[in-house]
Amino acid sequence: MLALLIGLVGVAWAWHANLGARERANVAALETCQRTGAQLLDGTVAFRGFRPARGSDGRLRMRRTYVFDYSQDGVTRRQGFVILHGHSLESIGLE
Repeated sequence: MLALLIGLVGVAWAWHANLGARERANVAALETCQRTGAQLLDGTVAFRGFRPARGSDGRLRMRRTYVFDYSQDGVTRRQGFVILHGHSLESIGLE
């Protein structure tokens, strides 16, 4: 019974952490589009994948990758990406 409770708490913690990371990725994508004069299409990012990675401090954190669609001219659809290490922005790129 205790193992089940610990497992449920672990799942809830991971779910909450992923929601926070996705919100950070959404903000980064929107700010980048606004700064470059592009339009963020679909209004959100999509989760692409994750893997554990060590930071410069040696701590193990999740490196999450999100993708998003944007348009510079209102016609052409392009794809950008956001990479977060933990909840910190590691990199963002536009095609």
